[in-house]
Parts: sequence; structure tokens; C-alpha cells
Amino acid sequence: MNILLAGQAYYRRDNGQAVFTINLAEGLAGAGHHVLVLAPSATRRSERWQERGVQIQTVPTLPLFNNTNVTAFAGGVINATLEQFQPDVVHIQDHYFLSRAVLKAARARGILTVGTNHFLPENLTDNILRHGMLATLLQKPVEHLLWKTMLDVYNQLAAVTTPTATAAAILRSQGIQPPVSAISCGVDVDRFEPRAALDRSRIRQKYGLAPDKAILLYVGRIDREKGLDQLIQALALLERNDLQLAIGGKGAFRPELEELCAELNLQQKVVFLGFVPDADLPGLLNSVDIFAMPSHAELQSIATLEAMASGLPILAANARALPELVTPDVNGLLFSTTDVADTARAIEKLMRLRSQWGDMGAASRKRAEHHSHTQIIARYVAWYRTHRNNKMSAQSSAATPQMTMSLGSR
Repeated sequence: MNILLAGQAYYRRDNGQAVFTINLAEGLAGAGHHVLVLAPSATRRSERWQERGVQIQTVPTLPLFNNTNVTAFAGGVINATLEQFQPDVVHIQDHYFLSRAVLKAARARGILTVGTNHFLPENLTDNILRHGMLATLLQKPVEHLLWKTMLDVYNQLAAVTTPTATAAAILRSQGIQPPVSAISCGVDVDRFEPRAALDRSRIRQKYGLAPDKAILLYVGRIDREKGLDQLIQALALLERNDLQLAIGGKGAFRPELEELCAELNLQQKVVFLGFVPDADLPGLLNSVDIFAMPSHAELQSIATLEAMASGLPILAANARALPELVTPDVNGLLFSTTDVADTARAIEKLMRLRSQWGDMGAASRKRAEHHSHTQIIARYVAWYRTHRNNKMSAQSSAATPQMTMSLGSR
């Protein structure tokens, strides 16, 4: 099949949507399909190249702020690309500028259009609306508007996927019209795996981590909805000198977190690693002891899946889709996103269960294997073919009465 993917984030690897799109594109290409990705240009200019079997076509951009851009002048590139590539299916990854334009152009040509949803309003509202009465009053109407904006696009699609059953239920509760399937984002279980022979001390030294303490690691965007302030506050409640929190990633919330650490005198117990290069991530995961995901707005969490595949116990928020990945006392623990004391209790309990970390990590690994990229790519190919066949059948059925009428009139 010729498969065209489109979305706001491809060349970047600093968010889950970008990582998913890259993995899907390269996995489909590896399975023998022709794959082309349309994405905003990192250089503002339209460019075309091939990487790991995937054709990448970027469109001109007008940058705004915080990795946000406008692709209002992309129509010519989009139309030329569709004409040249002749996709069997167009698969959008969001409801923003580029995806809207691609959807409109594809529908005008009668091309099958589908989409994957990675969006929750909290990804925006938590970082725009701060605390206070005004924020409380505005939150529900703003979230309603954001959902409406998303559904205006996704209700034009033939079918939709989202990573988990929880995420699918959320979409249905918002009134989405196309059929929704839960298909995991997946994880490369060959790249992310337990590495017993790894020199943990070397990697810890590279990232400034204590060689003799238990390391609790978070990797991802450092934004407000990720709940890292609650994790830091919980750490301050614990009188432990044998534990260090490592925070990897970048984001606008980092300066506030650093101020919080200074206020709580936690500079030695919390280490900010900065952006962790993709090549370093498997080794870093194998050099720590526990992975933390305190976010209350996860539709799955690729970072958590990678940690599970690496054989780590997971400390996660009891929110949204994270309980689908973590069963308490089996492969980790869950904590309340609204209770700092409960977060501290969960950390303390997990530290006391040190003798069970190996078994918990093995359980994490076993669960992650059910999300292997090989299985996920096969599911996506089957999903494309099902809806392509449905579209062809519908077109055939629509054409049959016209043919009968034409024959009867002779």
C-alpha cells in the first residue's frame, strides 16, 4: 500500500506523537509498504528526503512559539504530493493546521482518510490556565471548545484509532462519530530490553547520578500536566538519603520545578538531566532502578512502555490510561494525583519492596512484549485494509443502482 502520514510533529522526538509517527512510518516501510510523511519544516522551507525507507516531505512554516507553527501556505506542496504519491490511505495524527489541509485535499480526491488521536485538553489547559478562580471558571468551557475543535476534524474521518481502551472510551464520551479502535503505540522490545551486562556506573557518572543510591527516573516533556511538582513535593516528605530523582527532558515548566527544589532544599536529591538523546535512552533506563510517570493526562505513555520493556518497576499516577499498564504490587505501584502524601507513601512502600524489584521488572517486561512494534504494525496494516475494503465496497454498492438504471433505460 501507499500510506501517507501527516501531523505537526515528525522531525522532533520530544513528544509522544512524534515518536509514535516515526515508529509507525519506519515500521510500515520495513514491512514493505511505501510510506510518505508530510510534516512542518524545521527550516521553514519545503524539503524532500528519504530516511530509513520513509519519504519525508516538509511544508513551509511560519513559526509562532513553543514548537507551534502555521502551515497556511502548504496547499501547493500538499496537492503536488498527493498527485505524485497517489496514497491508498491518508492517516492524520492531529487536528492542527497541516492535518486539516491534508484532510481537505485527500477527501476532495476521494482518498480514504483515517486518524489517530493523541490529544487531551489537559495537554493545553494545564499549561495555559493557572491556579485561581478565573482558571477554575474557564477550564470547562475551554475544554469543551478544545474538544469541539478536535471533533470538527476527526468526525470527517472514516475511522479513528487511539492507544488504549481508556482513550477510546474518552473519545466515545465526547461524541465522536467514526468507529474507534484501541491500538497501542507499541514499543521496540528488541531495542528496549534488560541489559544485565551494562556498566551502570559509567552511565550514572555521565548524567551526574549518584552511584550508590536508588534512582527514580522520569523521562518526557517537562510540562505542568506531567505532575512532576507533586513528585518533588512527595520526595520532600520522605526522610531518605538513599534515593535520588532524575528528571530527563525539556519543557517550559522546568524553571518552576528548579525553584521548587531550591525552596525544599532538594538540589542534591533531584537531578535535571536535560534532553536525553534517543541513542542514550536504553542505557539510561538500564542504569536506574524505578521509572516514574506522575502525569494525570496520559492516553498511554510510550516512555512508560519503554521503561517496562527495559525491565523496570513502575511508579505511576492512578489516572487516565496508566492503570492499564500498571497493576499494584505486580509490576509497580499507583498513587493519587491529588494527594502528595499518598505519592510519598507509594514511594516509601516501593523502596521497602526492594527485594521484589526484580520480579516487578520481569512482570513489566512480560506486559511490554504484548505491545511489540511487530504486532502493532500488523494491526495497523489490517486496520487500513479493513477500512479500504469497506470504502471500495461502499463505492461499488453506490455505483450498482446507477448501472441498473442505465441498462433499464435502453
